[in-house]
Amino acid sequence: MRGAMHKILSLSKEEQENGIATHSSGNFGQALALSARMLGIKATIVMPENSPQVKKNAVAAYGARIIESGNSPQSREDTLANFLKKSHATECHPYNDKQVILGNSTATQELLEEYDLDDIVAPLGGGGLLSGTLLAAHYLSPQTKVYGAEPQGANDAFRSIRDGKIHPSLQPDTIADGLRTSLGNETYAVIKEHVTEILLVNDKEILSAMKLIWERMKIIVEPSSAITLASVLKNKAYFEGRKVGLIISGGNVDLKHCF
Repeated sequence: MRGAMHKILSLSKEEQENGIATHSSGNFGQALALSARMLGIKATIVMPENSPQVKKNAVAAYGARIIESGNSPQSREDTLANFLKKSHATECHPYNDKQVILGNSTATQELLEEYDLDDIVAPLGGGGLLSGTLLAAHYLSPQTKVYGAEPQGANDAFRSIRDGKIHPSLQPDTIADGLRTSLGNETYAVIKEHVTEILLVNDKEILSAMKLIWERMKIIVEPSSAITLASVLKNKAYFEGRKVGLIISGGNVDLKHCF
């Protein structure tokens, strides 16, 4: 929501009047749809066919138009490109955009204003949230280490940083649907320079962490959010005795598919 609203507010009046569009499996799409409704702007969201119905329902309820695409990252990008050619809408990329990254960074800014942290862990899909987290920590608390949490079944960012080049997410296989996207050039550059390490966790570990958050904190989070706790539980030796902040973003769960 932070990245979406900041992006829209950075647009010119003419760009806002022409409407906005993005591709999203659901979280950024919902945020953009709601932000657009609050500002009286038309929004179109390209969503993969396999996006959770709960996310599609929310996007529609916020008044945005939904265009379905195939399930691959390339399909949703191509579908959005075709729509943009036929309209005057302004693209709001869900993560590979400086204004979105800047908006996302405010979560870590607020966290560091309240706590003195040794480590921060953020989810890693396209990298927009992690990039904002990294930049905020770098400038406001440079001694704080920042980790990215990524699903083993969609580990393109881990491989990209390891190999020094962007590997697209071709066939992601993970319950964390919000983390199936590929890095962009903007997010890759930030993550490559500043991330301490990318931690990989499997779907079983993600679901276990999600259940724990539900049970102990009474907060409904989705797998793409619970992955930060899952990465800490899996790597206890990294974090033992340290003050750790977790970025939890997204609570869109189709309950019938969870447990």
